[in-house]
Amino acid sequence: MNFNRVFILGNLTRDPELRQTPSGQSVASFGVATNRIWNDKDGNRQQEVEYHNVVVFGKLAQIAAQYLTKGRLIFVEGRIRTRSWEDASGQKRTRTEIIALNFQMGPKPKESSEEIPEIVNEIEEVNLENPQEEKPQEEVPF
Repeated sequence: MNFNRVFILGNLTRDPELRQTPSGQSVASFGVATNRIWNDKDGNRQQEVEYHNVVVFGKLAQIAAQYLTKGRLIFVEGRIRTRSWEDASGQKRTRTEIIALNFQMGPKPKESSEEIPEIVNEIEEVNLENPQEEKPQEEVPF
């Protein structure tokens, strides 16, 4: 059995670019940066940034283009795809992408990166059936 599923939580590195396939389907692409923070063997804090190419299709692409902006926190669920092509000069090119099947967006970016833990708790789900419809607030019993 094989399984190709990826989950990332990061910030958009650029606004989504919306275009149409020859058959008329919407496609949006954007970048997401994720951070890995750890302490090395000497106890020094280290940080590594990974950049991901994300592609979304159909209604989800239209939602991404309408609501997502550079810097916004996003949780992406999808699958990894590597595609190859030959560029205009005849060189073979490859690109690894996340094909998003779903995403959840956080509020618009705030000035301080110190607020990220609060933002993670505020992520809202995208309603693909009716994206304009507000998600009802869930009551939390005390």
